[in-house]
Amino acid sequence: MKSRTSDLPAPPPDTEGAIRAYKTVLASVIEQRPSGTRQRLADALGKHRSFVSQIANPAYSTPIPAKHLPAIFSVCHFSPAEREAFVSAYAIAHPGKAPANASRRTRHISLTVPDLGDDRQNAALDRAILDFIQKITSIAGKT
Repeated sequence: MKSRTSDLPAPPPDTEGAIRAYKTVLASVIEQRPSGTRQRLADALGKHRSFVSQIANPAYSTPIPAKHLPAIFSVCHFSPAEREAFVSAYAIAHPGKAPANASRRTRHISLTVPDLGDDRQNAALDRAILDFIQKITSIAGKT
């Protein structure tokens, strides 16, 4: 019995290559920004700076969670061309995962909150604020 290659499903896209592509864009953007950008991004994500280094390093195939994209775009101030290149590669790497508003312009605001005296509690407060903002903006985006 002959096997027909046309009956086989198409091979998956080069996910790792696409991940490297969007991480390369992110790494380039971060390198062009003022010092302290990695720390500001870590603060906005409620993560450690080492997390930012990992998600921005094309050598690591760890994907960037879609929920972090708005904060990344806000803190890093992508140009329209950089944003388009990033979002295009992200869509190839993670079909259907990029938020619909990933290409929407964002702005960065700064809040002053109390230091709770405990790193875990401070991180939990940061995450709660970020989650709240994401919920509010997702509601606003649906109207």
